[in-house]
Amino acid sequence: MAEILVLVDHADGAVRKPALELLTLARRLGEPSAVVLGAGEAAASVAATAAEYGAATVYVADGAEFGEQLVVPKVDALTQIAKEKGVAAVLVTSSGEGKEVAARVALRLGSGLITDAVELEAGDEGPVATQSVFAASYTVKSRVSHGVPVITVKPNSAAPEAAPAAGTVENVAVAFTGNAAKVVSRTARVSTGRPELTESAIVVSGGRGVGAAEGFEVVEKLADSLGAAVGASRAAVDAGWYPHSNQVGQTGKQVSPQLYVAAGISGAIQHRAGMQTSKTIVAVNKDPEAPIFDLVDYGVVGDLFEVLPQLTEEIGAR
Repeated sequence: MAEILVLVDHADGAVRKPALELLTLARRLGEPSAVVLGAGEAAASVAATAAEYGAATVYVADGAEFGEQLVVPKVDALTQIAKEKGVAAVLVTSSGEGKEVAARVALRLGSGLITDAVELEAGDEGPVATQSVFAASYTVKSRVSHGVPVITVKPNSAAPEAAPAAGTVENVAVAFTGNAAKVVSRTARVSTGRPELTESAIVVSGGRGVGAAEGFEVVEKLADSLGAAVGASRAAVDAGWYPHSNQVGQTGKQVSPQLYVAAGISGAIQHRAGMQTSKTIVAVNKDPEAPIFDLVDYGVVGDLFEVLPQLTEEIGAR
């Protein structure tokens, strides 16, 4: 069976949910193998989790380079393993860093690259990826025609499914290329206690309609009642009402949650490009002609400051 390499994202000793989704998708294409980089003492627990979700082999590489440098050490390791093992495909989470790693690996392998896939299936000539393109106006199926396919997959594209496998650990000595930018300092981001925006199964976003920074309070309360992440439109971010790190859209973050709630967002193409692949979309807007209503599964024409508190209260009651 063809070996499918999966780069496992992890943080604080825990495997991130998108990595479990990748392992689940990899089983459709062949036999998953996990790559665990820079996990240190947590490598054993990360490897065990990867095995629980189908990794027959877990390649583990460690070294100070993974913490001291940016993406190059990961590219070195992933490229080396892909070449040595003759894998059939390489899967990476479609994050900012993930796409940079994938692009560099594809270049070194002389292979084609597919980014932001939302579905994967086996094909006669290799993996076939489903993508939403041109600001999510079209859905296309793509495959790499040359070399080892390198594919990045959007979080929430599949439900993680456990499928215990051997999880045989193989330690890898990486030949680092060096000449990489180094991290000279780190400042921990203040945690809100909410899920990561791109990984959350539910996202509640506010736009120009919230009126001011204080207006996001009703958005945050609804998000917290649902255990959701908070997003913002470009208009809200540009106005200084919410941090840029929470922007959803073509120039912000792309999300694909199970449920997306848009409050006070008109639905300009820039915003739609970042959330149109959401499974269920709900909008609340006072303007019945707002473009967002052309996209939604459920729409409420009303004042978000009246609708959202009622919804939050109802969710709490249930």
